[in-house]
Amino acid sequence: MGSLNVVVGTGRCGSTALSRVLAEHPEVLSLSELFASVAPHTFPPGTLTGAEFWRLLAEPNPFFDAMVREQVRVPEFRYTRAPGRFSARTGIPAIAMMVLPQLSTDPDALFDELAERVPDWPPRPVAEHYTALFDWLAARFGRPAVVERSGFSVQWITTLARRFPTAGLVHMFRDGPDCALSMSRHPGFRLIVLENRIKALTGVRAITELGPAQIAALPPELTRVLPDRFEPAVLEQPLPLAEFALLWSRQIRDAVTDLAALPPGRRCTLGYEDLVADPRSELTRLAAFLAVEPDPDWLAAGERLLDRGRVGGARALPAAQLAELRELCAPGEQALAAQRKEMPS
Repeated sequence: MGSLNVVVGTGRCGSTALSRVLAEHPEVLSLSELFASVAPHTFPPGTLTGAEFWRLLAEPNPFFDAMVREQVRVPEFRYTRAPGRFSARTGIPAIAMMVLPQLSTDPDALFDELAERVPDWPPRPVAEHYTALFDWLAARFGRPAVVERSGFSVQWITTLARRFPTAGLVHMFRDGPDCALSMSRHPGFRLIVLENRIKALTGVRAITELGPAQIAALPPELTRVLPDRFEPAVLEQPLPLAEFALLWSRQIRDAVTDLAALPPGRRCTLGYEDLVADPRSELTRLAAFLAVEPDPDWLAAGERLLDRGRVGGARALPAAQLAELRELCAPGEQALAAQRKEMPS
């Protein structure tokens, strides 16, 4: 591995499109949703054996399997569009659901290659295991610059900076009302809002920490969010746009604060609207931060892949609703404005 960088964002901020563009670069190994695949256990403390790290990657995510079984359409679940020997009924390995299908047309074979190697790795902290995984994948695909990108990853900025001390962080963001509206239409973020309601009622940090008494005390509609009781209809209930706007603003303010604590050379900003308006300029700037060449064919591919039609979607909302969204997103927008002035351009 020549270099490691991580794209952090709120989710629904255009970073999935960026991952697709990065995958077109001949030097870049674009890893999409690796850290998200194993959440909430992404960064366990202490030392892990190779076998323990492999279990982290290979054990199915019960939420993901429940959503697949109930035919909830999640665009990021790519294994279901390139089906192999695993199924949601028996359990799809976490790393196979989103990560491996992006790297290979035969994700099962790539899974087997990893299964032969990773369990034998020596005991070490999880970040060192991830680094070894990045090294192996970079060599396997002949792409030395590794860029990981997971949705809803701004929550890990401080952890990423500490555990990967040489990695650069690219903060990708999008217009607040547009991002909140997109979140409200995505089943994963509707699930996050409902999970946040459960956490607020019970005080747990993760749904997996819920005890029987806490579950019994939940309102009936929230029990249907739990993996072993999941019903897709729970995601179709009306959810106020305001909750998504507040989620976005809180994430952005926290992200700006966390990034400000890092040395300027370790951080970069990338606005979605700027990227689609001038792909060549923004991708050239990003390539310099990633320490790769701004390959002309890659820049042309970026222009083809980026969809300018996704900018300004919130403007179609009724005026009163848009005004409320703008008000609720204002603290996050103000934080971004301050970040733009302070961070390297």
